[in-house]
Amino acid sequence: MVILIILLAIILVFVLGIAVLGLVFKLLWLALVGLIIGALARAILPGRQEIGVLATALYGVGGSLLGGVIAHILGLGSVLEFVAAIGVAAALIAFVGGRRRPMY
Repeated sequence: MVILIILLAIILVFVLGIAVLGLVFKLLWLALVGLIIGALARAILPGRQEIGVLATALYGVGGSLLGGVIAHILGLGSVLEFVAAIGVAAALIAFVGGRRRPMY
């Protein structure tokens, strides 16, 4: 009986490890996509950008992660999760980059 419990615990650890590792790789992938989308949004948006390069990259990563997580919660497929991540990241960059700071 003790051996069975130990074997079940080992299997549980492996299954949880695979699930966590999959989540980590998915989040890293979304972060990489966010960096690329941030750079593309900066290149596509017309005119001078009001935010710096680092802020653009961070908004791209944040938007990508937010879009991917929301799409995953809604139960969309992998392709639609990717599209949602790109869309939210690009929209966030466009919104923040398009705002004008008040002049004092």
